[in-house]
This record gives sequence, structure tokens and C-alpha cells, in this order.
Amino acid sequence: MKDENVIWHQHAISKQDRAEQKKHKPCVLWFTGLSGSGKSTVAGALEHALNELNVHTYLLDGDNVRHGLCKDLSFTDEDRQENIRRVGEVAKLMVDAGLVVLSAFISPFSAERKLVRELVGEGEFVEVFLDTPIDICETRDPKGLYLKARAGEIKNFTGIDSDYEKPTSAEITLNTGENSISESVEQLITYLKANGVIS
Repeated sequence: MKDENVIWHQHAISKQDRAEQKKHKPCVLWFTGLSGSGKSTVAGALEHALNELNVHTYLLDGDNVRHGLCKDLSFTDEDRQENIRRVGEVAKLMVDAGLVVLSAFISPFSAERKLVRELVGEGEFVEVFLDTPIDICETRDPKGLYLKARAGEIKNFTGIDSDYEKPTSAEITLNTGENSISESVEQLITYLKANGVIS
């Protein structure tokens, strides 16, 4: 519900001003894929590489935001959608601040990823699909979540008893089962340079 007394205030310094100061374009790199597909690992490695290039970044991680911003949410479909909505709004603010935002979330539903894409400007949302097969994700299982889900101890687990809607037109598709982390980072850096995000 919107309150008619709440008005958006346009500030003197624009997103363009901030981008020029930082000497790179702002955008959201949205890492999506199954648990264990390598989202946080690749995003973290990319952030390190971008830091070396003096690119101002921030990494939003699925587990981390559930310690604060989204700690009141469960894993029902409705709460998952609210989780992504909140993260999308935070990412939008960070893009307005001129940052390159790396967001690592399973984000299983195409509608929620579309919602975030529509929050930012044209070309500012880069969907990165970690198309890693579930059998490889299960062999990694760093938190033991697949084992618990298979045993019925975790409900609504993506890929087991909750759907994952694969992206159909992601800007970048990675398979960490076939490619190394460094190869994935190189592919991402190449994309960012080719699309004028970084020089």
C-alpha cells in the first residue's frame, strides 16, 4: 500500500554523477542457480578480481541477508519471493549509489528475477545462470542440505521438493562442473568489459 503523503525526493547528485566519480558503470550481476552450483564462490572470486581493478562493488549473499534484512522470513514460496523483493530493492539503491552489485541467490522463480530486472535501468541487470547439474551440486553439498532434504528433514528445498525455473535468456551461463572458478571469472570480466561496465 502506498501512502499519498510519501513523496520521492529527487536529490541533486545523480546516479550518473556517482558513476563518473567511480569511473565505471553501475549494475547488478544476479547469480542464480541451485544450492551448491557455485554462486557465492564465483561471485566472491569476481568481487576480488574487480577490487583489484579498482571497481567499487558490494556482494549480497543469500545466507548473509537472512541474518538481518530477511531474518523474519521462512522458506515458503511466499517468503522466498519477499526475500528477493527486499534484496532487489537494496540492489536498486546500491546501483543508484554507483556500485557494481553482485547478488548470489537461488532465486528459483523467473517472475522474481524479472521483478528485480525491472527495478533497475536498461542494461543494468545481468543475469548469471549457474547451470551446474544437480548431481554435481549434491556431491559438493557443503552444508549437508541435500542429504537433509532427501531424508525429509528440510521441506521446500529447491531442486528436491521445490521447483527451480531455469532462466531462458540469461546474459551469461556458467557451468562450474566443467569450468574452473578462474575461467568463470574470466568470462564475467570479458562480458563486463565488452558491455562497457568496466574499462
